[in-house]
Amino acid sequence: MAVYAYAFPLDRLIQALKFDERLLLADFLAAALQPDAGQLPDALIPMPLHSARLRERGHNQSLELARALSRRLGIPVWMEAAQRLRDTPPQASLPWKARQKNLRGAFACAPHVAGKRIAIVDDVMTTGASLNELARALKRAGATEVEAWVVARTLPHSR
Repeated sequence: MAVYAYAFPLDRLIQALKFDERLLLADFLAAALQPDAGQLPDALIPMPLHSARLRERGHNQSLELARALSRRLGIPVWMEAAQRLRDTPPQASLPWKARQKNLRGAFACAPHVAGKRIAIVDDVMTTGASLNELARALKRAGATEVEAWVVARTLPHSR
C-alpha cells in the first residue's frame, strides 16, 4: 500500500522527517497509512536501519511512522523482530539494477514472526528492493502474510 506519489510537496515532508528530525511529521504522515478495511496485521515492523546509520541519523523514520500507526490502530510494533545485518550503501546512491543485489542477505528476522501477519512500515518505496528483501526474510522466518505499507512511492519516469 502506497498512499502518495513521492513528489513535491510530500517529498519535502518526508525528507524533513528523515533527515531534519522533524518527528512530529510522523503522526501526520502515518494518518494516511491507515487501511480502509480488511483484516489488520498482527504486528508492524519498521524497515530496520543498520546500527551505524541509526547512530548517524539519530532516529529511524520508519520506526516513528510505525509507532504513530500503532497508537492509531492498536497494533504492536515489533522493532526487534527484524534487523539489518550489513551496513549497505544507501539505495538512493545506487543505480536501479544494483539495488536488489546490494540488499541480498541484509536482513535477519526473529522466529516469533512465524505464523503471523506482518505489515512492514517504510517511508518511501523506489524500486521495492528493500521491502522485497525484508519480506523474503520474514517469510523465511515463517510469517504467513507480509504487506508493505509506505507513505509514498516513486513513480516511473516518463520518457
